[in-house]
Amino acid sequence: MKFLSIALLLGAMLVAPSSDSIHLEPGKQLPQSLKIHVDGKPAAGDITMRYLLFAPKDYKPDGKKWPMMLFLHGIGECSNEDLSRVKIHGPAHLADSRADFPFVVVTPQLPPPPGYKEGVAYTSEQIIALAGKAWKAEELIQLVDHVAAKMNIDPERIYVTGLSMGGYGTWRLVAAHPERFAAAVPICGGGEPEKMAPALSRVPIWAFHGAKDPVVPLAAGQAMVDAVKRAGGEVRFTVYPEAAHNSWKETYDNQAVYDWLLAHRLHSKSP
Repeated sequence: MKFLSIALLLGAMLVAPSSDSIHLEPGKQLPQSLKIHVDGKPAAGDITMRYLLFAPKDYKPDGKKWPMMLFLHGIGECSNEDLSRVKIHGPAHLADSRADFPFVVVTPQLPPPPGYKEGVAYTSEQIIALAGKAWKAEELIQLVDHVAAKMNIDPERIYVTGLSMGGYGTWRLVAAHPERFAAAVPICGGGEPEKMAPALSRVPIWAFHGAKDPVVPLAAGQAMVDAVKRAGGEVRFTVYPEAAHNSWKETYDNQAVYDWLLAHRLHSKSP
C-alpha cells in the first residue's frame, strides 16, 4: 500500500496543472491561474492572477486564428475566493450562454482593493480613489501575452473592454500599451485625460456612460473623450440619457458593439 500511495502521488504530481498551463473546453469558460510579476518586475515578487478563459465552440489550436477580448470587471466582482463573480456582467456573462460567442474571452479577477468593504455606502470620490488604479497595466499585459502565446490568437485582433473600475482599467491599459490593442470599449470609467490622450489617440475607442451616473460622473468619461479628440484620436461616445451607473447592460447587449470591435485590426482605420 505504501508503494501504491507513492505511485499515486507521483502520478498526481505529473498531471497536476502548472500555473502557466491553459485548460480548454471549446464552448465553455474554465478557471485558470497565472503567476504574475507585480508591476511587471520579477524583483517585486509574484502574485497569482486568477481568471476565466472562454474559447468559442469552433476553436481549434490550428487553422483559423481567433480574436481575443480582455474583459475587466467592476469593484463589485472582486473576490479572493469566488471566481464566478466575474460572470455577473458583461462578456463573461454572455459567454456562459453563447457557445458561439466569436471571441476568446479572458476575464481576470482582482481581490478587493485595500480599504474596500462590500456593502459600505461610499461616495463617488471614495470609490474612484479605491478603484481608479486597481487594475495594473503591467500585470494585465502579462496575462494578454500569456494567452496570446498559448492559444491560436490573431495578434491583429486583440481588444479590451471593462466597466466602472474596469472602465478605468481599460483606459489605463490602452494608454500604457496602445501598440497591442486593435480597439477598446471603456464603460463608465475615467482616467488622466491629458496625460493619457496622446497614447489613446492611437487606438479606436468607443466609450459609454450613463448621464445620471452617481458613482463615476459623466464628466469623467467626457473629459477622456474630449482629450482624445484634441489629440487627434478616433473616439466615439455614447451617453444613455436616463442611465445611472449601470450603463454596461445595454452596451454589452448591443450586437453592434461586437461588430464594431471585430471590424478593427491593429493599426487599421474604422471601416
